[in-house]
Parts: sequence; C-alpha cells; structure tokens
Amino acid sequence: MNTLPEKDLPPGRHRLLKEHLMTEIRETEAPAQAPRRRTRLRLAVAAVAVATAAAVTFVALPSDGAGAPPPTKEAVALLEDVALAAEHSDTPAGIRDDQFVYVDSLVSYSQSGEGMKTKIPPLHRLETWQSVDGTRKGLVREKGRGQWATETGPVPGKPGYETSAGYRHLSTLPTDPDAMLRWLRRTAPEHSGQQADQAMFVLVGDLIRDALVPPEVGAALYRAAARIPGVTVVKGVKDAAGRPGIAVARKDPDNPSRDEWIFDVKTHEFLGERTVATEAWSGGVKKGQVTSNTAVVDRAVVDKPGQRP
Repeated sequence: MNTLPEKDLPPGRHRLLKEHLMTEIRETEAPAQAPRRRTRLRLAVAAVAVATAAAVTFVALPSDGAGAPPPTKEAVALLEDVALAAEHSDTPAGIRDDQFVYVDSLVSYSQSGEGMKTKIPPLHRLETWQSVDGTRKGLVREKGRGQWATETGPVPGKPGYETSAGYRHLSTLPTDPDAMLRWLRRTAPEHSGQQADQAMFVLVGDLIRDALVPPEVGAALYRAAARIPGVTVVKGVKDAAGRPGIAVARKDPDNPSRDEWIFDVKTHEFLGERTVATEAWSGGVKKGQVTSNTAVVDRAVVDKPGQRP
C-alpha cells in the first residue's frame, strides 16, 4: 500500500492534521509520489442574519508563553457572526450511518524537496466521500491522479478518533463554547508538536474544512476560536475559486506563515482556507505568496462512494 509523501511546509513545522487529507485518508492506495495534502474543508455555514458582534464579550485564555496578544475585537465580532450563521445552517435530516459526506473542492498545495525549488501546482478538482460513522471505506477522486479507496475511520479509543472529522464523532463534541474551549485546549496539544494556541487554531480549521459539522458544534467551535490569543482579521481576500471574502487568521509563531479561514462577507458562509507566507522561504517562496489554497464548491450527504448530488 502506498502512502502519500509529505507536502511542502516550512522547516520544522508540525501541523496537527494538515499533512494528510483526512484522518480516514491517512493510509490509502493512492498513486506513488503524490504530495500529501492538508486535511479537511469543513462546514459550509448557511446564510443567516448577522448579529451586532460589537456587543460580544468574553475572557480570552492566556497564551502559553508564545507572547500572542488577545484576539482582536474585529476577529471576535466576525467569529460571532460566523457562529450565528453556523447555528442556522441547513444540515440534512435523518443522516444514516451507512451514508457518506461528499465534498467537492478546488485545491492547490505547495510541493518541494531537499534542494528543489518549491512548486505551487495549479488549482484542480478534489472530491472526497467520507463514511458518516467511519466504519466504511470512502473514496478520493483527484484530477490528474485518478481515484482510490480510503481506509475506514478510527473508532472510539483508538488513535486518531479524538481529532476525527467523521460526522458521528463531530456530533459528540461540546456545543457549549466554554466546554469546547476546554476540549480544544486538552486535545489539540496532545496531537501536535505546535505551541498550544496554534495547535488549537489548526485543529478548528481541520474540523471545519471538508466535512459536515452539526450546526451547534460548528457554532461552538467558532465561539471557542474567538478566545484564542493571536487571532486577527484579514480583509479583501479571495478563496481558491476567486470568491471574495474576509478571513479569520493567525500567524504561526514557529514558522513564516499565516493560516486563514475565508468566509463570505455577507452570509458568513465558510468558503475555504489558505496559507500565506509572511516572509520569504527557501525554495523560492516569496513573502505574501499563497502556498496552499482551498475552496469548497459543494457539500452533501449521499448513499455511496462515487455518487454525486
């Protein structure tokens, strides 16, 4: 069985789950010499009314030594609007364990090797079918690489389950923001070599990127993220599909890059995610260059792998 080799990341970087497609796709019968990809494009939150987030108050957790400032007021306000949108998002009723979450995306992830110039591939289509309860093999279909089956997902008590993006696992996560924050603080550092605040931010991104998140859980994730030190807003961005948006962002304290979750300016629907170089990297990456890019085009629940809505 072939495994996906590492994708390009700044030296020493340890992303929580971003070096593979999903927990369930870590070991696949993928073609050899294909770059390992970041995991998950989560929760497309639906368009709903926006709250006056200036009224939102919270107490941010102290940073754990990284020296990050409190989240900006603008980021807190935006994430409250996003949480409200998530609460009112449309999720199919009666989702069965034998069904699959389908996500259709546009993606591009940088590739490099020792002594090689970093390559940013063109955007291309990526489709995934993930088992609702994780007990069935899924499917990945990627333009230029073909398709392959994925292994079943981790089960309770086994490695990977705590950070699994399977729908049934996500349904077990806290819906209270305080409880979600405690879960993130406990879980993220255990599965990452990153500084704790960054590990929390990365894990939230992993859980909203390319799966289906129950509305109440999605809202709790966003409200918990609004308490992570170092979270800011970046305006005037576009996702991989060229859709304009506004980003919730955090600078990686250990590497020259910034992670951004992109949302529609009006509806606050999740559009996609990207990583931007905050300074030049070896291999020819320039400051401000987008090194990974995703956009969710469609998301649905279907009855079998390979089926489209």
